[in-house]
Amino acid sequence: MGTFGEKWGGQAKCRTVEPDELFVDGSAQNRAKAVCGGCPVRTECLAHALDRRIEHGICGGMTERERRAVLRRRPLVTSWQDLLESARRQHELHTRNHPVCQSAAGCHPSCRGLPLSRHRMMSLAAQLRTVWPMPRES
Repeated sequence: MGTFGEKWGGQAKCRTVEPDELFVDGSAQNRAKAVCGGCPVRTECLAHALDRRIEHGICGGMTERERRAVLRRRPLVTSWQDLLESARRQHELHTRNHPVCQSAAGCHPSCRGLPLSRHRMMSLAAQLRTVWPMPRES
């Protein structure tokens, strides 16, 4: 099962936060999403929420609306866990082969100056587009 197991919950930054703080509406969602920043298991949490179609709260740094949008854009994904694990492996290989990607400077102009966690999420998103291209709109 790799890094995506039920054991990841103990490493989550939100484990010390009151649950009510993650199930909020409106502008409070941005504060709740900030809890996910720099979380070492953010990807696992997001995969868990997408695979189980969790409809409420902040999971993996995304609101329920953002997760629904991801699910609509990628209706053919049968396992977000497998997809994100594959993207992570590709990202790790990429950063090993391109040392500049290991720094906040990033490997391309859109990543320069971003914190590593944000760079990692952008890189995962780019790889998702490569691995699972979005369907064309008619």
